[in-house]
Amino acid sequence: MSVRILVLNGPNTNLYGLDPNGPYGNLTIEDIAERCRARAESLGASLDFRQSNHEGALIDWIQAARTEADGLVINAGSLSYHSIGILDALSAVALPAVQVHVSNVFKREGFRHHSPLSSVVTGCIIGLGPEGYEMAVDALVAKLTRG
Repeated sequence: MSVRILVLNGPNTNLYGLDPNGPYGNLTIEDIAERCRARAESLGASLDFRQSNHEGALIDWIQAARTEADGLVINAGSLSYHSIGILDALSAVALPAVQVHVSNVFKREGFRHHSPLSSVVTGCIIGLGPEGYEMAVDALVAKLTRG
């Protein structure tokens, strides 16, 4: 049985790659999705990659993951810092989850230094660029196949 991973991306992540000198680098969200799918496939896992600028869509997808996925990777974008709805959904589904921040949030504005979501996820990957997504896939597959 293949491990099923759902990767969710929040507001403005669809703009990745538009400013190669900005904090998110030159890879687009489509590039990141392609790399994640390839990584998952190399590990014998399947991967569904989604993006929405709408909190409700992310919450719906997290809830659906209860029956559609074995683990989650989430970059909730700006919702990372204030969405109690996403926090509650992640807590309720109780799936292994890795939170990704592409930029090093601790080098940015103070409000980015705390994410309530971090309290309910399995782990966080912060500041390692788009490669952080692939690291999250690696970590989830290891967690789900080795316990």
